[in-house]
Amino acid sequence: MQKIKSSEVILKRLRTANLHQIDNRFEDVDLEKDIYTPFDDDAEFVFAREVQNNGGKFVFCADEQELTANLLALAKERNWTSFFTKDKTIQSVLNKHQIAFSESEEDFIKTGHTLTSCEFFVARLGSVLISSKQQSGRRANFLPKTHIVIGHLEQIVPTVKDALMQLHNKYEGRFPSMTTLITGPSRTADIEKTLVMGMHGPQELIIFMLAEPLNK
Repeated sequence: MQKIKSSEVILKRLRTANLHQIDNRFEDVDLEKDIYTPFDDDAEFVFAREVQNNGGKFVFCADEQELTANLLALAKERNWTSFFTKDKTIQSVLNKHQIAFSESEEDFIKTGHTLTSCEFFVARLGSVLISSKQQSGRRANFLPKTHIVIGHLEQIVPTVKDALMQLHNKYEGRFPSMTTLITGPSRTADIEKTLVMGMHGPQELIIFMLAEPLNK
């Protein structure tokens, strides 16, 4: 007789559990009620504060000119000769202001930093929601040492639930194959409880927030 694999046993138990659901013994509990306390400030200020609490950097830019001025200052400070980005809207803005950029795979490895957009910002967590349907793809969000995200105030939502609902509406139910929440620089303390930055992704997260979306 062939032995049943452990995964098959687990799946069988899960199916059985679904068939024998246990009644809720706490009928007075409102399962639809928001579990969070109200914000103590406007969502954009809560988001900026949480980004910084998570070890990220937040820079507000009033307009496109202020954004590009900040990018040039950052490049000068870090001795960067160009930016890597596959986002066509960002490329258009960089072109307009004569800022060098590349989208070649060779330069991606050499550059060590990347410019991307995002889907939404989650104010409650100070997180950035990205997806595989963005022009930057998957790798640009994980391999560079520095991840620079450009977004705008209208992308800020209160919670992860709100972000996922907005994402569902944006793509009309055709959900992306990958969604990821980025909360500050990548880190882990799995090894001897010692905090290591940049273990599973970028060591640095910089968010440039504009008042309005970039113009193509």
